[in-house]
Amino acid sequence: MERDLHLVAEAAMRGARIDRLLAERFPEITRSRFQRLLHDGHVTVRGKRVRSAYRILEGDDIHIQLPEPEPSELVPEDIPVRIVFEDDDLLVVDKPAGLVVHPAAGNARGTLVHALLFHAQQLSPGTSPLRPGIVHRLDKDTTGLLVVAKNERVHVALAEQLRARAMRREYTAIVWGRIAGEHGQVDAPIGRSLTDRKRMAVRNAGGKPALTLYEVRERLPFCTQLEVRLATGRTHQIRVHLAAVGHPVFGDPTYGGRATRLTQLATPLRVQAQRALERLPRQALHAVRLSFVHPSCGTAMQFESPLPDDLVETLALLR
Repeated sequence: MERDLHLVAEAAMRGARIDRLLAERFPEITRSRFQRLLHDGHVTVRGKRVRSAYRILEGDDIHIQLPEPEPSELVPEDIPVRIVFEDDDLLVVDKPAGLVVHPAAGNARGTLVHALLFHAQQLSPGTSPLRPGIVHRLDKDTTGLLVVAKNERVHVALAEQLRARAMRREYTAIVWGRIAGEHGQVDAPIGRSLTDRKRMAVRNAGGKPALTLYEVRERLPFCTQLEVRLATGRTHQIRVHLAAVGHPVFGDPTYGGRATRLTQLATPLRVQAQRALERLPRQALHAVRLSFVHPSCGTAMQFESPLPDDLVETLALLR
């Protein structure tokens, strides 16, 4: 159902960008959606279309037409998924290995989004019709916790917590090698690899700021178990950062965490490592804890996911 919004600019609004102002005044709607509405001509000022960069003048008469959402092309699918918390506003999901979070090239069906649409019927429209409800993501073969929004107001609030680093995301990782010290951090910008567009890389020129913090949980004969916390959320961040400092995630096929490390081990340890890799055909990375403030009631929420069986068994083999 279409609806209209109306706003008359006050003196204090003078000079503000219209997309930013509208997102502040109507927080249930994302700034990116207002940008789309401006681009499509659904926002007028004094009866005329304007661009997102338009600067507000005192007395501007602003009309916003919110058209009916376009029908989603996503078809809900009855895919089992473990939901650890749900209310009218959001869900917290414990994602298994092998499940892609949202549709993308090569994964048009069978994603977590398809499963949640079947379960919940409605998710926040978000910033993309192929990513309804998705606040943050996990790689296909990374397991563990993520939060999904059911409406735009909650989506905006959770995204702001993520941006402000108020949402805490902690991971368990098993990495190659014995890390010196009990804790540390990797502070290095990440961008698309210049040689392989499917990979990310540390890029001092052209990369986006990225910060990963870690603590040692257990030292193994040729590996280390870490607790890792994301301060930023770049694609493949943990995997890229740990590989960059010489400790790729065990089993990671993309960033040097599989066969390339076997040749560096003596024969008995090489056999042990090979058995562990055969048990774990993916990266040893699990989103173990997730904390945020519920946007509707202000309650601090914290969730924890036990290590999946494949990581428990891999740790036993590595010990």
